[in-house]
Amino acid sequence: MSSNFETNIAQLSIHKVGNQALDEALILSQNPTPIIDDTLATLLRQYFLGPFEKSNEVYRLSHTTGNLQLNEVYHFAEQIFADATQFHTHSMQLAKLLYKVGSHPKIKSGEMYCCYFDALPIEGEMVAAIGIFKSESKEPYLTIHHNDTAYQMAYEEQAINIKKLDKGCIIFNTEAEEGYKVTVIDQTNQTEASYWIDAFLQLRIRNDAYNQTNTVLSIYKDFVKNEMDQLFDMSKTDKIDLLNRSIKYFKENDDFNIDTFSHEVINNEAGIASFKNYKSNYEQTMESPIPDSFAIHIAAVKKQARVYKSVLKLDKNFHIYIHGNNDLIEKGYDEALQMNYYKVYFREEV
Repeated sequence: MSSNFETNIAQLSIHKVGNQALDEALILSQNPTPIIDDTLATLLRQYFLGPFEKSNEVYRLSHTTGNLQLNEVYHFAEQIFADATQFHTHSMQLAKLLYKVGSHPKIKSGEMYCCYFDALPIEGEMVAAIGIFKSESKEPYLTIHHNDTAYQMAYEEQAINIKKLDKGCIIFNTEAEEGYKVTVIDQTNQTEASYWIDAFLQLRIRNDAYNQTNTVLSIYKDFVKNEMDQLFDMSKTDKIDLLNRSIKYFKENDDFNIDTFSHEVINNEAGIASFKNYKSNYEQTMESPIPDSFAIHIAAVKKQARVYKSVLKLDKNFHIYIHGNNDLIEKGYDEALQMNYYKVYFREEV
């Protein structure tokens, strides 16, 4: 969404944020970091913006009280957008905030990069943006140089892989009154590292068509996997068929309607009632209502289609991919071999 390798990094400030629980220091740069040449600028754009290229979710900065001014990241972003000449000063305050909230002992120290972009694209408009990024993972790398007679090798033990951004967010200068448009990356996949999204940024997902489509498909997938067994004696092929039919519905329709979807896909009154109750419980738990009708976002459908399982895994010998009519596959049991089997019907090999 926001990857644009031609944009200008107008300002860059780098600070070292340690873990205060481990008595690691916060080291603040007193001056911005110059970008010395075009090659470095290109590499930095790739490092900072590349991971956001396929990011479709848009978030908002928020606060539990509803008062955005109590969200410190929002406060400093507002100050920067109002007067970019004070960018470095506010970047220091953002580093202090990250240091304060990152107190879990498993959180890694790392460099925090604050960037000011003159213009980045977001949903069809070009706006100024603030990027906040953190590198925690370091890797060794080798360099090779040739002199007059031979190649010489050197190494750097604590180098940064520009294809592996650990954490990042981009705050776009649009819709400020609603908490700005924000995209986010967190590659750590650790429960304790939720401090980036929850404690530092205090983000909430924007309840738009993309999020609604993505959420309903996620809820339905979990419902089929976790709830249907309690209601019906279902085979794995039946479950795969239900998942395939749901993706088919979302691909073939412009709008979602829960009643139409339920009758076309589930087509069972007890199952329909259970699914609606499952969705309602999710909304109450997450405190995020999902409308019963909304426009379908095709990018969210494509994302979910990649994780919907349509594969039967049989021991370690066979995988059967089921893309359509599950009436053409039968399950049985061979008494002589004392093994299960599947019988598959088809017209021709492709």
